[in-house]
Amino acid sequence: MTATLIWILVVLVAVGLYLSWTAGRLDRLHARIDAARAALDAQLLRRASVAQELATSGVLDPAASMVLYEAAHAARQAEEELREVAESELSQALRAVFADAQQVDALREAPGGEAAAHELAEAVRRVPMARRFHNDAVGAARRLREHRKVRWFRLAGHAPFPLAFEMDDEPPAALVERAA
Repeated sequence: MTATLIWILVVLVAVGLYLSWTAGRLDRLHARIDAARAALDAQLLRRASVAQELATSGVLDPAASMVLYEAAHAARQAEEELREVAESELSQALRAVFADAQQVDALREAPGGEAAAHELAEAVRRVPMARRFHNDAVGAARRLREHRKVRWFRLAGHAPFPLAFEMDDEPPAALVERAA
């Protein structure tokens, strides 16, 4: 009888340790999502700021400046639920403005244009990487949260279900090629 109770206790402790380890792993994944989201937000803000600064610099033609300024301003001011759309529109505006290699060359020839083009190219290149890191963390947390043990024992607590950030982050080819 005592041996049976000891074995039951050992099994319960082992299950408890396993569930505790799983809850800790899920907590670390949620912390990783928060850090990745902060990095993504920083990169998106940097891209919008550089685009807005470039649009107001007078280096671009007035039509391109207006398109770029409006898209960058909308991306910076977007509500959270509309952010993906606004950021996608900024990506489209950047591709429209810098679709032609001649526009990139004209930007580089302007005073301070070389530095501005380089800074914009770097900002545009970092957004897809930050988004990929965020979405990878979200995918790992989702896979873990789909397990029955996590749902049955409510190991996720009251944490919201993680959502991926889906946007069009294709950089303008002419800008990225010239910066490389």
